[in-house]
Amino acid sequence: MPTRRSLLASLLLAVLAPLAAAQGTGTAPKVLHMFLSTSETGLDPAVASDIATLSLLENLFDPLLRYDYLARPVKLQGDGAQALPEVSADGLTYTFHIRRGMHFTPDPAFKGPPREVTAADYVYSIKRLYDPSLKSPWSFMFEDKLLGDAALKAAFSYATDIPGLQAIDKYTLRIRLAAPDNNFLFYLATPATGVVAREVIEAYPGQAGNHPVGTGPFMLGDWKRSDRIVLVANPASTSVFHSSVTVDTATDPADRAIARALEGQKLPRVDRVEVKIAEEFQGRMLGFLNGEYDYLEQVPESMTDMVITHGKLRPDLAARGMQLYRFPVLQTYYMWMNMDDPVLGGYSNEKVALRRAISLSYNSAEDIALLKQGFAIKAESPLPPGVLGYDPNYRSPVPYDPALANALLDRFGYGKRDPDGFRRMPMPGGGTVPLTLQMSSEATVGGRLRDELWRKCLNAVGLRVVFKSDKKTEIIKASRLGKVQMFESNWIADFPDGDNFYQLLYGPNAGRANYARFNLPAYNERYEQAHKLKDGPERQKLYFEMNQLIHAYNPWVPLTHVLSADIRQPWLKNYKRHPVEFTQWRYLDVDVAERARAARGK
Repeated sequence: MPTRRSLLASLLLAVLAPLAAAQGTGTAPKVLHMFLSTSETGLDPAVASDIATLSLLENLFDPLLRYDYLARPVKLQGDGAQALPEVSADGLTYTFHIRRGMHFTPDPAFKGPPREVTAADYVYSIKRLYDPSLKSPWSFMFEDKLLGDAALKAAFSYATDIPGLQAIDKYTLRIRLAAPDNNFLFYLATPATGVVAREVIEAYPGQAGNHPVGTGPFMLGDWKRSDRIVLVANPASTSVFHSSVTVDTATDPADRAIARALEGQKLPRVDRVEVKIAEEFQGRMLGFLNGEYDYLEQVPESMTDMVITHGKLRPDLAARGMQLYRFPVLQTYYMWMNMDDPVLGGYSNEKVALRRAISLSYNSAEDIALLKQGFAIKAESPLPPGVLGYDPNYRSPVPYDPALANALLDRFGYGKRDPDGFRRMPMPGGGTVPLTLQMSSEATVGGRLRDELWRKCLNAVGLRVVFKSDKKTEIIKASRLGKVQMFESNWIADFPDGDNFYQLLYGPNAGRANYARFNLPAYNERYEQAHKLKDGPERQKLYFEMNQLIHAYNPWVPLTHVLSADIRQPWLKNYKRHPVEFTQWRYLDVDVAERARAARGK
């Protein structure tokens, strides 16, 4: 009887045989060379939440839906589902038809050939987000939303059937909500909802993340943790690209070219993706310039001068055929302040004045010019351009105005100063005490540059600040426990709707994404009303009022929205960065001959 290891080897041999045959005939395989900026964790869709791992999961697993590659503004299309679902008139019932002929990749857990995916597999995969043993960070997308899911929360069991999640037949999935949710379909396009096989999960108890078995365009080929990951094209993939780009005079010519190249083609377009972990900025940059990586997204702030001169790609790099793109990331940088902190927190006039003065002290022009090298725009509100609900005409009522900040602090009790010139803090019973702000900071080159800008801004209004450096992961852990006073962070959209940003200040989310622990009834009420509405004038009015409350109480200092400087190599084809998805690997193609010519010309 064959062993588990020998069975896996034979299955993989069968899968990789076509690639080996191509190599044997002298046909050079098409290989993408990528990097991830941080180490990956376990490759389990229900558990992973870091960007590096999510980037891999996008290519290994199939959610019900995914984003149309070229459509702007973004829109969804079928993935594991044949198409978008049928939705009932009341917005509560979604009926999906599962794509037929979709098979899991080989694994000994199947005790034979891999089997076809069914609607029951999606039921199982979504139920995993409720499994208390997994502590899934994505459970919020479904908890209290699926009809009858209280039964899963009260006493979890995979055997528990609920009316909100049912396989009607082999290829029909029905999801029913307790109340309408305008963003529900976006949740079904996240890597967390990628379909998994119960046999595989149960074959490797507690180790599912070490055995990723999906249905995506790629499958795991080789994995050296925190160093190198190789994905190989899944020969069983049934993904065929059907362009939904409207080819008219308003369409970008580059989009039309990509659409023509992909129309009707089987995905992926390359044979293999080789991924390295490159945590150091300099290593990534030098690797790209040396041709080791096929594209570089978001040139590090501290290294912009290496590749960009006067806002353009350096002439010597342009001569090599490289191309520079400015990409508006759905991302907001902001500095939040802990509303429960005894120094900064609270809703009294003097505490509001202190936070307002901090906001008034922030020099956005200097941040954008020096730290961001011009690749950013000032954030007027939490919403970046491109997100549903963004108002291009909204302007913050809290400008950069250090003179006003000084006057405000003088008026609300911070007028007395220590001998070194720094302000003292008023006490409730009278008198003052020394005032020192503590800002957490990342122990990186970029973190130190931001520290110096904040020191300069705060010192200019008489505020003393000290910086506590740590890894970002540790800062976030402490933030969720309410142990950080203030920190400059950023949020990248999980889905392209304003709700994903305004929930960062919703009171009940304190201890989760609401690091500021802001809990204002007037804001909470408006958020709850807006959450029930689709994008439109009524919701826009609520968003305006929420912005005004944010600027009135200043739990945040909105900073910038990044314009990412992205560079690609001349041999890379079909590249277009997506606002929400992390990778484009399934669509990308490589001109092997052009890459070889570039290598010879070094």
